[in-house]
Amino acid sequence: MIKFLSILLVPFSMLLGNWPQYHGPMFNKSATFLISLNSSSLLEASPSWTAPTPLGFSSFSTAGKSAFTLIAEEDEDGLLRELCVSLDLSTGKRLWQTWLGMASYGHSGGNAGTPNNSGGDGPRSTPSVSEGLVFVYDSSMTLHCLSAQSGKTVWKIDIIREHNGKNITWKNASSPLLVHDLVIVIGGGPGESMIGIERNTGKLRWKNGSETATHATPTYATIHGQEQVIFLCRSGLVSINPLNGRELWKQDFPYKVSSASSPVVAGEYVFCSAGYGVGAGLFKISKKNQLFSSKQIWRKRNEMMVHWSTPLYYKGHLYGIFGFKEYGKAPLQCIDLLTGKIRWSQKGFGPGNLIRTGNTLLVLSDDGELIITEANTEKYIEHKRRKILSGKCWSTPILIDKLILARSTKEAIALPIR
Repeated sequence: MIKFLSILLVPFSMLLGNWPQYHGPMFNKSATFLISLNSSSLLEASPSWTAPTPLGFSSFSTAGKSAFTLIAEEDEDGLLRELCVSLDLSTGKRLWQTWLGMASYGHSGGNAGTPNNSGGDGPRSTPSVSEGLVFVYDSSMTLHCLSAQSGKTVWKIDIIREHNGKNITWKNASSPLLVHDLVIVIGGGPGESMIGIERNTGKLRWKNGSETATHATPTYATIHGQEQVIFLCRSGLVSINPLNGRELWKQDFPYKVSSASSPVVAGEYVFCSAGYGVGAGLFKISKKNQLFSSKQIWRKRNEMMVHWSTPLYYKGHLYGIFGFKEYGKAPLQCIDLLTGKIRWSQKGFGPGNLIRTGNTLLVLSDDGELIITEANTEKYIEHKRRKILSGKCWSTPILIDKLILARSTKEAIALPIR
């Protein structure tokens, strides 16, 4: 049995129906609103609204009556640029938009995508929001702080210019992580690759490390009573103390071309995975005399690969979409965490994404189908399925109160739960 020693220190305001950052209010892809699987009208309601969201794999974050995401559009000069938009949760109307950097992602597929699902397709980072401020880490590694009410810039930091950073192939895709009063990102140069910034002022609180960033968003957790932020870097897993940036432990893990799935924490265990033949691994984190160490439990080379869809952990098992470049085909799987054994596998999801509410999984396939399944360890049980979006869906759906929000490279939808 997995030993849990963690209590997430989350501000109470972040738990009241909002989805404040990429992996949700509890940092683990789980929603606070529960869905009844016994409802005969599940997924049958008409959309509350739809709205255009051209280009991008950014997911939604929400606060109050607004939802935030990144898209790409042409500006008044005809140049394709990234922008952060705020949508009214009741109507889908665009409340404001803030222009960011140029939309160029260094891929031969360009921004329009291709029939086999490869291509640039726009910004991939998801905004984070707290206490009236929206934080955006754009593709050019500029960290923006915007007013949630107006979209006006409060402060911004060019990580490449001000912290000797260097962008990576296909540019930044990691999202800003909010912990306490800090916003934490990776992308600086030697001695300052990982950076903690005061949210309200934009002032540097700490900087540390000489790691090279990947496309993976860092993960927050508490392990053996110690708060930690865990990065999947090119060198492997790196854990730091979010209060001062000091390194707690490291674990070697291979890198090839791109790593985009976040580490998954389950008590004293950390799972990570990457594509391009890398595969997956599980590591046990120990603490002795205030010193942390990491030990490999199992390793699956060229197996159990996650392209970018971060799995979620629930009651001893991982649930996620595993596979590499299996567009339209990649399977949803249940995996025993401690052994790495696949309990069941169901093909046909592609590199979409999923979240959990209670023992229910909400899965968005890459072609825009929303599937409601059980977090069942014995077999795949599907309850409802509905095509809700056109375009390419590589972003994560979210659930707030009685509303599912999801988007593609073409459109967004708000689907009420009844």
